[in-house]
Amino acid sequence: MKYVALLSGGKDSCYNLLHCSRNGHELVAAASLRPEQGKDEIDSYMYQTVGQDAIQFVAEALDVPLYRRTIKGTAVNMGAEYGARQASKNIGISGDETEDLYELLHTVKASHPDIQAVSVGAILSNYQRIRVEHVCRRLALTPLCYLWQRDQRQLLSEMIEAGLEAILIKVAGMGLTTKHLGKTLAQMQPTLLKLNDMYDLHPCGEGGEYETLTLDCPLFKKRISLENVETVIHSDHAFATVAYLRVKSATLVSKNEPSSGEPPVPDMLEDSTLQLQQDVERFTTPTPIKIRDVILSHKIPYLTACSAKAGRWVTVSNVQRSLTAETVEISVSDEVQQCFQIIQDLLAQHNLDFSHIANVNIFLSSMDLFSAVNEKYMTFFGSGPPARACVAVDLPSPIRVRIECVAYAEESERDRQILHVQGLSYWAPANIGPYSQAVVINEQTIFMSGQIGLIPRNLTLPSPPSLATETALASQHVERVTRALCDTGKWKPHSQLTLYWLQNAADIPAVRHASATLKDAKSPTLFVVVASLPKGSLVEKQVLLHTGRFEVLDEDGDKELKVLAPKVETGYFTDDKFFASWEVSRFSIKALSSTLLCFRGPLDKGALDTYLPGLLDGPVISIRLFYVKTESLPPILTQIDEKLPITTIPCRQISTRSSDNWDYAMCIIRE
Repeated sequence: MKYVALLSGGKDSCYNLLHCSRNGHELVAAASLRPEQGKDEIDSYMYQTVGQDAIQFVAEALDVPLYRRTIKGTAVNMGAEYGARQASKNIGISGDETEDLYELLHTVKASHPDIQAVSVGAILSNYQRIRVEHVCRRLALTPLCYLWQRDQRQLLSEMIEAGLEAILIKVAGMGLTTKHLGKTLAQMQPTLLKLNDMYDLHPCGEGGEYETLTLDCPLFKKRISLENVETVIHSDHAFATVAYLRVKSATLVSKNEPSSGEPPVPDMLEDSTLQLQQDVERFTTPTPIKIRDVILSHKIPYLTACSAKAGRWVTVSNVQRSLTAETVEISVSDEVQQCFQIIQDLLAQHNLDFSHIANVNIFLSSMDLFSAVNEKYMTFFGSGPPARACVAVDLPSPIRVRIECVAYAEESERDRQILHVQGLSYWAPANIGPYSQAVVINEQTIFMSGQIGLIPRNLTLPSPPSLATETALASQHVERVTRALCDTGKWKPHSQLTLYWLQNAADIPAVRHASATLKDAKSPTLFVVVASLPKGSLVEKQVLLHTGRFEVLDEDGDKELKVLAPKVETGYFTDDKFFASWEVSRFSIKALSSTLLCFRGPLDKGALDTYLPGLLDGPVISIRLFYVKTESLPPILTQIDEKLPITTIPCRQISTRSSDNWDYAMCIIRE
């Protein structure tokens, strides 16, 4: 793609350009925001403004046109989300400094309409990333963020080894003083690593400890030579002086020889997931799963959509178009519209709307419908969209779309946090569509979007198709998203439910064998074969996690934070008509729990009440009923409360870690 470089002049914005080049993108222009005339820098949450008096030299060294704009706004919106969750209101915020970036890039795109992407040197700042991505979405630009979530010590070494010469132009961290100004990264590396060990200083300055100016890098046609600089003391402190260099004059000088050095591309798989890949590749089974005959009947009854409330949770289940004797053919777009009208009406009964939805499961009759469904789907959500999983199942004709969603009635901003990374990187797949990688509710429950084995830097599947690589990548994506949440909130999430969607029943043994080594191996786990998966992938992994964080009262009646882990209990029950097994993940104090119940035979509510009393009594948040498609649903559906939030999901094979060929499985989430 052709792209514009968002330049601060610092090491990160310039080093990211090397990775953009390494990934085949073409630099067309540069863009930079500056403080108003007469100011060297301003206190901006978004932009590096120190060193702006040298930014013209950086653009000239890159030999591209530079577009500049003066920062007029301030940090009006400082929240964890930018914009609005309602799609119609998800526009800019008047007076916010983010809108200066929008106007700048809008000007660039007007002059270079073939530009499709923006290079962004963000490493760790969610605040900056969220706002840049909001601007890019409005301008139909793809963020290129190849430094995102990289290990900072490793990144610092790579920058130096790649031949990037950058000097410290500002210091504002513990242990850094004016004597460090003007020194190169190579000269400062031992000091920065030492300060990281002593004071947890970010090696790449992600905590604002220092800022840099790039004098040379392999993409520069010429190098920058500073002729006259002046040290400006902003605040003098023995241990954390805030000072910067004012560049009074500089020149571009020819290079004796072109800069050498190319940035290394991180290994696609970490060591742990590389082992997982090898486990899948090497697995052989003498007793492959017997593929069951599937009856594709179109006479299967279905449950009507309903909503159910449990505490502050509201679930809208089994949503699909209305069918009558006079049912006529409609477009897929209209079918999605009907579904969301039903969701809207049912949520409104609880004074909620689309902005409260935390998780959505979409079931299509064919993945060929995905683009049309997604185009309509995105009109219902703005910033901070819900987590989502989407697969194709054998829905009874003429139903082509079935939806389940879980919403939460928030009382404060802390009640909902999202991770919605939309930039291409080496980290995990960008969620360019209207869904988030993860949504955290009440700092406890984490809904994660279904993860397929996409290669993050280009969002393609491995070629040729590889079950081993896709399984490893999908699991690594789950782990990295979880890790990013831990880094942000200092959590150590526990998996409470793991679901593997698969394309082929023959792949279950290998995936099951290899996944037994993962952190979530002890959680209730289901392996389900369906008609097809997104992009033709072979496996998709979906998890429900819990942070284990609880506020409890101590002996004096004061609140204290307690961190717990869930316990998993298993069992089975049987009679001469059926066999069932169950797995339950729950905490020792009141919290969300998950139950996986699998059975063969005509299980009815009488049997459930005998062997697992109260299993389907409130407060139930969500029930997903998986069944191997037959001519009728299980008898239990005719005997339970119609208001229970059950969504039926036809499958071609249902397996657990211990057994195969289940007739039915129920994933039950309770409060």
